Amino acid sequence: MLRFMPVGDSMTIGSAGEHTWRYRMWQHLRATYGGPFKIVGPRETLYDKATESPDSYEYADPDFPRSHLAGWGEGWLHMAPLIGEAVRAQRADVLLVSLGLIDLGFYTNAAQTAENAHTFIEEARAANARIRMVLLPVIPNVRAESDAPFATEVSAFNELLAKTVADLDEPRSPLLLASPPPSYDITLDTYDGTHPNASGEHKIAEGFAEAMYQAWDLGDPYAP
Repeated sequence: MLRFMPVGDSMTIGSAGEHTWRYRMWQHLRATYGGPFKIVGPRETLYDKATESPDSYEYADPDFPRSHLAGWGEGWLHMAPLIGEAVRAQRADVLLVSLGLIDLGFYTNAAQTAENAHTFIEEARAANARIRMVLLPVIPNVRAESDAPFATEVSAFNELLAKTVADLDEPRSPLLLASPPPSYDITLDTYDGTHPNASGEHKIAEGFAEAMYQAWDLGDPYAP
């Protein structure tokens, strides 16, 4: 049985009332993956904007495996110290990782963020030497349209992430660099210039699904 763990920030945990891309990915795997699988992770909740805490179970459709390792305002900096124990405890086989926007926005520059991504990969492999990881580059948000230095950091980090994946990829523990579909549009696919709406959720799930299908022949091409 393959055990998938979604790892991410606010775009992955989602907020009260949303489906999340995790739900879309589960639907895709259920429809296309030919073997048993499980969605795992130490957390289950959504972020509640009213209470400003991750304590909501108000999913648009709560009838799915809601496990994850994601947090509102958390990035590579926060997840690197947590991933080893999470992988061990959850016996994860595949990590679906979307991190970096919050790091670059508030905590670390591109080089420091890439160092934390490197540490994350090392810690995950220390917990499971055969772990597989699919890493999504940072999707520039609305801030990048008006803040040129931030946009530069996002671009620089994505280049460093691609280099990290190329340098650290190995047959025993493969790394994949996913990409959002070319049609991803922050005006159409988010509700606030950052967080995905329904179409954005599908497109993020598609980025992960297409990477795994093309590289590992896992599942089928994504069909919303």
